Amino acid sequence: MPLRYKLPLGLGLLLLLGAGPLWAAQKVDLNYHVLLLPQSAQAEVQVTLAEGSAVRSLDFDLGAPGSYTDFKADGQWQLSADPAHSRGLWHPAPGKATLSYRVQLNHPRKNGSFDTRITPDWALFRGEDLIPPANLDQQDGTELVSRLEFELPKGWKSVETPWPRIGKNRFRIDDVSRLFDRPTGWMLAGNLGSRRTTLGETEVTVSAPKGQGMHRMDVLTLLTFVWPQIQAVFPRNPPKLLIVGAASPMWKGSAAARNSIYVYSGLPLVSESGSSPLLREVVQLFSGINDEPGHDWIGEGVSEYYAIELMRRAGGMSDERYLTLQRKLNAAGKGVTRLRGPQADPATVARAVTLLQALDREIRLQTHNKRSLDDVSQALMRMDKVNTQRFIQLSESVLGGPSKVLDSPLLH
Repeated sequence: MPLRYKLPLGLGLLLLLGAGPLWAAQKVDLNYHVLLLPQSAQAEVQVTLAEGSAVRSLDFDLGAPGSYTDFKADGQWQLSADPAHSRGLWHPAPGKATLSYRVQLNHPRKNGSFDTRITPDWALFRGEDLIPPANLDQQDGTELVSRLEFELPKGWKSVETPWPRIGKNRFRIDDVSRLFDRPTGWMLAGNLGSRRTTLGETEVTVSAPKGQGMHRMDVLTLLTFVWPQIQAVFPRNPPKLLIVGAASPMWKGSAAARNSIYVYSGLPLVSESGSSPLLREVVQLFSGINDEPGHDWIGEGVSEYYAIELMRRAGGMSDERYLTLQRKLNAAGKGVTRLRGPQADPATVARAVTLLQALDREIRLQTHNKRSLDDVSQALMRMDKVNTQRFIQLSESVLGGPSKVLDSPLLH
């Protein structure tokens, strides 16, 4: 009869933990190298896998034909021939494998302004443009470790991204929400002026090309003033927040992306009405509300509501100014009969804000000021997708019963 030995529990666990690397994921470097080319308004991108056999395929969504050109690949590369929407399928070769291409960085709008732009002295663009979205099919037990490196034109001093810096012009890309880690968010390179501070646990950087009229210290001052109110409603602590801006011919608006915000340098931080384009984008970024198609009024309305409300709570808006703003919102949204639709225009957003203000008053009254719209917004933060029906359900759950405010033709 064979002898049987029983290991002590501690020794058994030690041996088990020691065997961990036998089934640990194989880490494979995925490096993005970006060379900015002002003379051709392009960037040359190299996507390099340290071991190509770790990836079966990368299926890229290249969008409109012509945005990405000059493809060269180690392994098999197949470009679709669809004239309206192109895709590229890469099967990397074994060993070190590289895919390279060029991408257009100038994105003009119909009115002559630019969403993104590269000039002889600077470039303002989004990481999503550098590396298009892709479906990744990788070998089991493989983990890609992604890094981004920029090669700047002669005379350019620096580059800013919303990702952690790991060296000169180098960044670590690690997005837990995606299998395929690619750089996203606003980015800026060239001869820059930057101001930095730490708010809560977040490193905040305000950066713009020199001579573009960006009021960097004003931006930091406003954020410092309102930050405690932002954190109280939207308790997120991103490691970095990058705010970039530039003057004409850049688009005269504002837009949030991953841990980053673009604000046209000529926009007032606080408009004559009392709202703030910057705070609206900060709320949109921190709330992370993801509307289903046709339900944009929720995310847009919440962002505008808190752009006003947080300023008020921080003491930056008197009761008199708040009432004046209320009258303007009522007038702007007076003709709106339905909030749901393909896109929330300014009148729809104004009407959404007045609805949310009424809902907040209703919740506070019914719960004896123990709950508010803040509780609804924090619940929305935790949802993958939001639609009108779910919004009503959440609101009535917080309210503790049916809502008279939400029993409205506006939401049908």
